[in-house]
Amino acid sequence: MGDLHREMDVVVLENLPWGVRVHIDGGGEGMIDKTKTSSWNAGSDAGPEVGEVLRVVVLDDGRLPWRLSALTKDIELARKLRR
Repeated sequence: MGDLHREMDVVVLENLPWGVRVHIDGGGEGMIDKTKTSSWNAGSDAGPEVGEVLRVVVLDDGRLPWRLSALTKDIELARKLRR
C-alpha cells in the first residue's frame, strides 16, 4: 500500500470486455474498468488502442492488479487529496 491517489502514465496492453489491462512503469500491471476511460464513456466500443499511453490515477492499491482511472475528474480529485 502507499500508492493510493498516485498519478502516472501507463501503456495499454489489452482491451477486455470489462476494461483495459495496462503496464505500469517499473513493473507490474493495472486494470482500468471500462467506465473509468474516456474513450468508452465517449461511446467507443473499442476502448483505447493497444500501445497507447494513458495518464491515470491509482484508485485501489490494495488489490492486484491495481485499480486505476483515466478519467479527468478522478485525476483532479486525487490531486486535491494529495495536497
